[in-house]
Amino acid sequence: MKKILVAEDDRFLSNAYRIKLTKLGYEVTVMSDGEQVMKYLKDNMPDLILLDLIMPIKDGFETLKEIRSQIKFKKLPIIVASNLGQREDVKKATEMGATDYIVKSDLSLQELVDKIHSYLE
Repeated sequence: MKKILVAEDDRFLSNAYRIKLTKLGYEVTVMSDGEQVMKYLKDNMPDLILLDLIMPIKDGFETLKEIRSQIKFKKLPIIVASNLGQREDVKKATEMGATDYIVKSDLSLQELVDKIHSYLE
């Protein structure tokens, strides 16, 4: 069973992601801030991370930078899912190592699932 780590502080969205992805056979872990994500990653290796950028305590940019600084996570697919749609935000996340970048308001849940499938197959 493939493991997905969802880093999303919006309870409605994180619950929707968890329910949909669990029904599709993924093991889903939800964290609401970057600090929790880094603690989780000390002992766990997901197959993919879905990462929001605007989170409390440690934001997604800082979390992405910290994840990518560790050799064991260099090839881990990280899809940034944010409502920050400005070109500079997309460019910054991509340059920091995001595998893909989606603007949440521009993508349906099914389109997100299709994108996740493409990285996990």
